[in-house]
Amino acid sequence: MQARRIIRSFPKMATLLCAGALGLLPALAQARHTHREPQLAHSYIPDNNSGFGPTAPGPSEILVDAATGTVLNARGADIPRYPASLTKLMVLDLAFEALRDGQMTLDTEIPVSPHAAAVEPVKLGLRPGDRISVRQAILAMTTMSANDAATALGEYLGGGSEVRCAVLMTLRAHALGMAQTQFSNASGLPNPNQVTTARDLAILARDIVIHDSAYQSFFEVQKFDFYGHTIYSNNEMLKTYPGATGMKTGYTNLARHNLVISAARNGRVLIGVALHEPSWGTAYEQETAMLNAGFGGPGPAYAAAAPARPAAAPPARGTYIAELGPYDRLSRARRAALSARDLRGQGIARIARVERHGHILYAAQLAGLTWSAAHATCHLAAARGDNCLVIGPTADNVANRADSSAKA
Repeated sequence: MQARRIIRSFPKMATLLCAGALGLLPALAQARHTHREPQLAHSYIPDNNSGFGPTAPGPSEILVDAATGTVLNARGADIPRYPASLTKLMVLDLAFEALRDGQMTLDTEIPVSPHAAAVEPVKLGLRPGDRISVRQAILAMTTMSANDAATALGEYLGGGSEVRCAVLMTLRAHALGMAQTQFSNASGLPNPNQVTTARDLAILARDIVIHDSAYQSFFEVQKFDFYGHTIYSNNEMLKTYPGATGMKTGYTNLARHNLVISAARNGRVLIGVALHEPSWGTAYEQETAMLNAGFGGPGPAYAAAAPARPAAAPPARGTYIAELGPYDRLSRARRAALSARDLRGQGIARIARVERHGHILYAAQLAGLTWSAAHATCHLAAARGDNCLVIGPTADNVANRADSSAKA
């Protein structure tokens, strides 16, 4: 348990670490195992395709037993990959430790810097000078994967500096045995120096499952209210895989589609990691197959609910909305709505008024879509760097969300 105490006091140690951390990283990487919990040993022999770059063809996958660390299946698990928003799992790991150690509480308010507010989507739309609670930041990260919330929380954990937080994240990773991992930011936005592997991410996910069980419920939240605006989770396996308990999705053009999932059945917890998958459907399909194999079969509940592709069955009937934004100008929202309609060739383009922190913003909506069309629209939007969420039928309250006078 010594490694759990390497980073204990944020902000007391932050200044000290900032001064010497860059020089310490090589030495720490070489002597990282003064602590040894059961590691993810090669009980399963992976193929010999490590050593390629982060964009090497093909996926990287691993399945482990959370209790023992035993590797049940692996393919390309040691190929370096870009982690995208899976990076946020390390920020959350640091945050959970800070919560346990009394360095902050879930109600602690953290400031939003101009840097945090200016990060690229996906994000909540926070503005410089705003304050957000630790609870809100965590929920925004585990559901919609908000980059501004992650950056603000990272800066807080780093004593006001995201760079310092990245040093802490890397030190923490090496202390856990994540030998091939290096972090450069808190959000997971593209950075050529930010790399990891499927095996390393399984180590991190297992650490969270074992030591941060008090905060497990954050990963299971499918939606939450943020100042009157409903924020939805983009992890479809929470809806489609019985026993799924989180954890995180991530996408960038180079990282492709990435997923870390934990699931429990009959008291047993498995952790699956799938990186560099060609599509979300493939990622969900592969994770489902790995988990089913690990548990010894899909189980009757899953077989009855979704015998084929888990991502293809909508959680409810009715029409869905793909919502982009919000934007500070009506004209920008109108252009985004029309662009989304042209992109899909279907749907009703419209504008929704969104009140946030006393300000009126505008969201672009493509309404009247099927479940699959709404998700496909958001995936395309995310690939272009746009913030997009899917609104289900029960949330489509035109009187509360849309301005009928602001049609696209």
